[in-house]
Amino acid sequence: MQQKPDYRKELAETAQKICTPGKGILAADESQGTIGKKFVTINVENNEENRRAYRELLFTAPGVENYISGVILFSETVKHATKDGKNFVQLLQEKGIVAGIKVDKGLGVLPGTQDESATLGLDSLASMAAEHYKLGCRFAKWRAVLKIGNGLPSQQAIQENAWGLARYAAICQENGLVPIVEPEILADGDHSIEVCQKVTEKVLAAVFKALNENNIFLEGCLLKPNMVTPGSTNADRSKVTPQEIGYRTALALSRTVPPALVGVTFLSGGQSEEEASLNLNAMNQLTTVRKPWALTFSYGRALQNTAVKTWAGKQENWEVAQQALLTRAKANSEAQLGKYQGGQGGASNESLFVADYKY
Repeated sequence: MQQKPDYRKELAETAQKICTPGKGILAADESQGTIGKKFVTINVENNEENRRAYRELLFTAPGVENYISGVILFSETVKHATKDGKNFVQLLQEKGIVAGIKVDKGLGVLPGTQDESATLGLDSLASMAAEHYKLGCRFAKWRAVLKIGNGLPSQQAIQENAWGLARYAAICQENGLVPIVEPEILADGDHSIEVCQKVTEKVLAAVFKALNENNIFLEGCLLKPNMVTPGSTNADRSKVTPQEIGYRTALALSRTVPPALVGVTFLSGGQSEEEASLNLNAMNQLTTVRKPWALTFSYGRALQNTAVKTWAGKQENWEVAQQALLTRAKANSEAQLGKYQGGQGGASNESLFVADYKY
């Protein structure tokens, strides 16, 4: 029987590269349906060429590699190329950016629960991971989703999703891909920030127990959690400061996440562009909680919202839309270093929250 290659050295190097100080991840892994919802708002037809062109706009932004260390791609995008024929993965590699791939197949209802979910795709994951490693990808993303409210999340959903994330991570590492483990606790609901913190700690504890039981190499693994915030309809949401969000998030991590983990790459979870930057900045400025991991960003909407609206499918808007992306990328680069001053480049405070978000 042929022995599997030991990817641990490469996995550790990839994770470290993604967590380069002052850099983070651009999440450009929207499915055809999800990017279609984005295109509807700017009156752009959701066809393959427009999806390809929009991703080219993002990836060819001059100097984007100064702020972005990794890009998560959708499976369709991995095989796309620039209009002059350069494959996107190769383009990113030449810029020193690590290409990653979304490998989950979306969510399915978890039987026996109150409409809670489990993530689909484990049955085909090994072949998909091996294929995308050959195509040049070096990390992967798998999103699990949990809800707060009416007694949720249930222990059943927590255990099912923790175990699914751990099995995904093991399969990815066996095939050379750094797994980004994403247990997203949705912001939907009127719960307090205290409740969010308690649930986040409970979920993360279960996830890392499952990762340990599946022999995950933490030095070659990344976490993509929600920040600890009040629910989207909480009456006091507007009164909660970035400093409190940063403190409670870092505290939840310090209680549950082993120091061997390389980095935490936060999702924006429907925060506005400005909120996502300010909250990350507050966390990195914090000195009262131990933070042995890199705290950085893996944002989709919070990096792209102004850029896609500026582009609006028009070639004449190409450069100004790229500049909008670079402005947000630079802001989050500064936030990762704890140096963001706020309000730069006309940052948008528009809420990007979508109830029960799917992509």
